[in-house]
Amino acid sequence: MAGAPGESPRSVSGAGWCPPPIAGGARSLTTELSALLLVDLLGVGVFAISGALAALRKEMDLLGVLVIAAVTALGGGTVRDLLLDRHPVVWVTEPGYLYMALAAAIATVIYTRFREAPQSSLAIADALGLGFFVIAGARLTVEMGYTGVIVVLMGTTTGVVGGVIRDILSAQVPLILRKGELYATTAIAGATAYLVLLGLGVIEGLSAAIGMVTVVGLRFAAIRWGIGLPVIPLRRG
Repeated sequence: MAGAPGESPRSVSGAGWCPPPIAGGARSLTTELSALLLVDLLGVGVFAISGALAALRKEMDLLGVLVIAAVTALGGGTVRDLLLDRHPVVWVTEPGYLYMALAAAIATVIYTRFREAPQSSLAIADALGLGFFVIAGARLTVEMGYTGVIVVLMGTTTGVVGGVIRDILSAQVPLILRKGELYATTAIAGATAYLVLLGLGVIEGLSAAIGMVTVVGLRFAAIRWGIGLPVIPLRRG
C-alpha cells in the first residue's frame, strides 16, 4: 500500500544508486497520486479476494473469511510501513483500504453462493495482487528517498507478506516456501525491472506497468509450466 496523498518524501542520506525523483508539477503529481491510489486499491481488492477464497476452501465462517481477507490485503503494507518507520500505518489513517478489503471479501462470499469459483481463481487472484502490491511498495519506497536493494526489498515485502500470513492462518505451507513454482523471485524481478527502468529515464507510469507485467507474467508462467528454482539436496554421508 502506498502512503496517503500529500505525504512528503523522506530524505535518506548515504551512498547508493537512486533513480531520478518522480515529479513533474502539481497536475502531474495529482495524476500520479491518483494512479498510485488506484493501483493500491486494486491490489487490496484482488488480494482480499485471494484471502477470502482461501478461507472459504477451509470452510471458515463469515468472520474468519473477513479476517483472512483483511490480513491478506493489508499485511504486506503494514509490515513494510513498520520497517520504514512510517506511523501510523496507512490503513489506519486511510480506512478506505480496509473498507475495500472487506467489500471484496463480502462480494466473493456472495459470488460463491451462486457460482462455483474456478479451481485456478485463487492462483490468478494471488498473482494479480502480487503484481499490484510489489510495484506500489517499490514506488512508495522510491518516493521516500531510499535506493537500490531497499526498494526491491520493500516492494517484495509488500507483495509477499500478506500471502504468507494468509497461508499460515489457513494452515497451509506459504507459497514462498513451497518447492517448485517461482513466487518471491517474480516479485524481486518486477521490482528490479521497475527500478532499473526509472534509472534509465523511462517515464514512471510505463516503468510501473512493465514491472507489474513482469511479476504477473513470470508468476503465470511458473504456474503454467512449473518453473522453479533448483533444489539443492543435502549431502548425506
